[in-house]
Amino acid sequence: MILAQDEQTTVPAQNDADEVDGFADLGLPESIVSALAKNGVTTPFPIQKATIPDALSGKDVLGRGRTGSGKTLSFGLPLLVRLASDGDSMVPSHPRGLILVPTRELAMQVADALDPYARALDLEMKVVCGGTSMPRQIDALKRGVDAVVATPGRLRDLIERKVCKLDRVTTAILDEADQMADMGFLPEVTQILDQVPAGGQRLLFSATLEKEIDTLVNRYLRSPVTHSVDPSAGAVTTMKHHVLVVKPNTKAPVTSAIAGRKGRTLVFVRTQMGVDRVAAQLREAGVKADALHGGMTQQLRTAVLESFKAGKIDTLVATDVAARGIHVDGIELVLHADPARDGKDYLHRAGRTARAGRSGTVVTLALPHQRRTVFGMLERIDVDVDRHIVNGIFDDGLAEIVGARSLTEMEANTVAREADMAQNEADAFTKKAEQLTTRAALLNGQAARLRDRAAKERSGEIQIEKPQGSFSDHPPRSRNNGRRKSGSWQKPGRRNERAGGRYAKEDGERGKRGYSRHDDRRPNRGSDSDKRGTYSSKRRDHGIAGRRKQRGGYQGR
Repeated sequence: MILAQDEQTTVPAQNDADEVDGFADLGLPESIVSALAKNGVTTPFPIQKATIPDALSGKDVLGRGRTGSGKTLSFGLPLLVRLASDGDSMVPSHPRGLILVPTRELAMQVADALDPYARALDLEMKVVCGGTSMPRQIDALKRGVDAVVATPGRLRDLIERKVCKLDRVTTAILDEADQMADMGFLPEVTQILDQVPAGGQRLLFSATLEKEIDTLVNRYLRSPVTHSVDPSAGAVTTMKHHVLVVKPNTKAPVTSAIAGRKGRTLVFVRTQMGVDRVAAQLREAGVKADALHGGMTQQLRTAVLESFKAGKIDTLVATDVAARGIHVDGIELVLHADPARDGKDYLHRAGRTARAGRSGTVVTLALPHQRRTVFGMLERIDVDVDRHIVNGIFDDGLAEIVGARSLTEMEANTVAREADMAQNEADAFTKKAEQLTTRAALLNGQAARLRDRAAKERSGEIQIEKPQGSFSDHPPRSRNNGRRKSGSWQKPGRRNERAGGRYAKEDGERGKRGYSRHDDRRPNRGSDSDKRGTYSSKRRDHGIAGRRKQRGGYQGR
């Protein structure tokens, strides 16, 4: 149990479950209730029933609920309601609400979940995280926002640039605080919270409340009300857990067999290189899979997640860092291709399935030398697992997981998927080849017709068609002394040649006197060029008079 400096009240969230029927009973305004109903959210989860009334009343809240329990709305809706009702207006670079999260994906996920309700209350929110455009974030802060959803690193950078100040923040929220501690963000978090004015509201939510966050609770929360949903041992009761003991040479085929099942599958691998390797192996085995890890650009990570959500890929291979940032409904199976390091990581990974009361399956692959470590970890977190040895004929439980009764049948299924993938590629190449063949036939026919016409023109059987339009045999008269727009010099043309180069000589003489024969191509009277003095009146008159005199037509004025 975590103890704060002031007296801490612990309230089991389950006690309030039967007293609340809808979100209106929690004290939320009608505009929020209507927006929730429009999005199909009508019945609050236990953590929401427990924490929203206390958060709306301004109390500090310490909330514990496993991933997928509804924590985002538990802290987000009270924050938005309090900001909309305090009567303050936006001030550039001074947000009034702050939500700190550990990862980029989680920041975007939280912002997406709260954006419809912020718009319903006419509030502005902005995501501030790494991997995205800092200039755009700076512009948004300078225009003014009511609340920011931020990762500690990027927010610290913006504070150091003096484009974000926290002196008007009235409500500060920490989500997934235990992961912030695991990732080493506590110094940055404390540095940020020290800049928030004392006396405001603090809310701390996490899947686990352990010793790492004692410092935050004791330092920043005042008499917090603690609501706990799903104790550690019961956090995984809606899941079926399996441990498959595999030999090194059968691990990759078993992974492909499990990932190739129908439905969405999330595969966890420990390292970024391992993620890329496993994703490539799955694609070679005919599985629609892609990789997700911190070494990818934010744009690519977002595109991969969107493809997974849209069903374009069936299997996502990810690292532990991405575990908290993935919120995709309908994940039926979580596969630990590499066993989790500890019980906390196991629960975080497993929390990607069986969300919102649904059931799910969690499978861990363990090599023979990892078996004792894996079983000990699961016993410490009180998880009941079914144990299977992948060898010979499979039992019913294992057959349901891998979709085969033996290693040979499992290999046959994998080869069949590869054959289907090869056939699909062959069909695509065949279709492309047919299109290219049709185009080649059309071009060959056109070439034959042109050759036939060329032969008839040479024999005189038909006349050569004259090109349409007229060609000028003298350079265009322009003010750029015969230059084309592209800057290349233009040849003088046949007219100048027939005149014995008279125009060239005249241009040379005129060039010595500072003008050319094209000077009479002056702008219209009153034009902007005339007003700017591009051609002075004396120079223009002198040029006209000089040409008339040389041609014998000058009579004076």
